Amino acid sequence: MLLRLDPAVHEALARWAADELRSTNAQLDYLIRRALREAGRLPSGARPPARRGRPPTPRAETDDAPGGPEETGGLDETGG
Repeated sequence: MLLRLDPAVHEALARWAADELRSTNAQLDYLIRRALREAGRLPSGARPPARRGRPPTPRAETDDAPGGPEETGGLDETGG
């Protein structure tokens, strides 16, 4: 989506976003959602905003596999 803003408005938005530790994009998303919610126009099927921070690291598949480290105590057949 392309959004044209007056440069002064863009700068003010960027400063506001930085003050709240958000990206400019996240700040726009926050403000638009808030305005839609307050106007009673936020769609019920809208996904919640993404969580802040890094996404969780996926666990290795072998950690959950039967006979994995949890079930064998972390030892192989030779006891090592």
